Amino acid sequence: MTDNDKQWYFNTVKGKAELGPISPIDQRMGPYKTKEDAEHAWDIVVDRNAKWEEQDRQWNGEGYRR
Repeated sequence: MTDNDKQWYFNTVKGKAELGPISPIDQRMGPYKTKEDAEHAWDIVVDRNAKWEEQDRQWNGEGYRR
C-alpha cells in the first residue's frame, strides 16, 4: 500500500469520501488525512476561497480605510 492509498479523497460525482485515489482525477478532490476531512471537502474549498478573496482585496488595496 502506497502513501496515496492511505489518504482520503472526495468524489465530486458520487458525493462521498473514498480511501485512496480510486476515482479519475477530474472527479476527486484531495488528498485529505482523514475521512472526515474528505467528507467536508466542499466546506474546506469555500473557506479557502473566502480567505483568498480577502487576501486579494487587501493586496489590491481594497478593504482598507484611511
